[in-house]
Amino acid sequence: MPITALRHIRRMRGGAQAHLLEADDGHFYVVKFRNNPQHHRVLVNELLSAVFLDYLQIAAPAGAVIQITASFVDANPTMQMQVGGREIPVEPGWHFASRYPGDPALATVYDFLPDALLARVANLEDFRAILVFDKWTGNADGRQSVFFRAMVRHAGGDPEGGPQARPVFVARMIDHGYAFNGPHWDFPESPIQGLYMRSLVYEAVRSLDDFQPWLDQVVNFPETVVDRAWKRIPADWIADEEDALEGLLEELLRRRTRLPDLISASRSARTNPFPNWR
Repeated sequence: MPITALRHIRRMRGGAQAHLLEADDGHFYVVKFRNNPQHHRVLVNELLSAVFLDYLQIAAPAGAVIQITASFVDANPTMQMQVGGREIPVEPGWHFASRYPGDPALATVYDFLPDALLARVANLEDFRAILVFDKWTGNADGRQSVFFRAMVRHAGGDPEGGPQARPVFVARMIDHGYAFNGPHWDFPESPIQGLYMRSLVYEAVRSLDDFQPWLDQVVNFPETVVDRAWKRIPADWIADEEDALEGLLEELLRRRTRLPDLISASRSARTNPFPNWR
């Protein structure tokens, strides 16, 4: 469901110059604007990725299309972007929103954890899952993630033998604007493409089998999900570019069977990211 911006919180870091907003559904969102300095295609990339990641059940923020009205822009003059030394106002209309993990006044979100904490992240396997996705979609950016504390249930410790919740760090995979090589909409290939900068997250990898079930899920990815994602894209994001988008998605589907080779090729990087793969 589309949502509407209610409150401007702050500017975020990053080349797209996103801002943190509160929406009328009660959630907070990192919003990339259609007239951002990277390109309007990064919004298409983000929305497609959000739909695909939701289907694959990979830990990533929920994505939405958010409406920013002219009156909201007028009421928030600090909601601008810097392009070539100039302040550029946000255009009213539809933009891409990535859900923030909780209330920013209460939740602390980290973009780095020391090794001792990173090794204990509750969903470390999602770094293997997202690498499958990044190789498939030709993500030209290094893998980005954030971490926050959440209550996760685990077996044991309860007198009745039931699950008990405890606070742990969890990871969320963010920033998919440079899937499909960003505004270029193609698939350049490199052994290091899509890798997370810390090989600790790949220590469990000993063979291609450790990329299951995500590898099979992408190899057999349904065309109906691709069609569903296309239908969620606002028309003004792809005006006069429908043919280019169709070609991109056709090539994406053709790439599915190449995924095992694309993942294996990462071992030829200058530093092998999979130290335990024999």
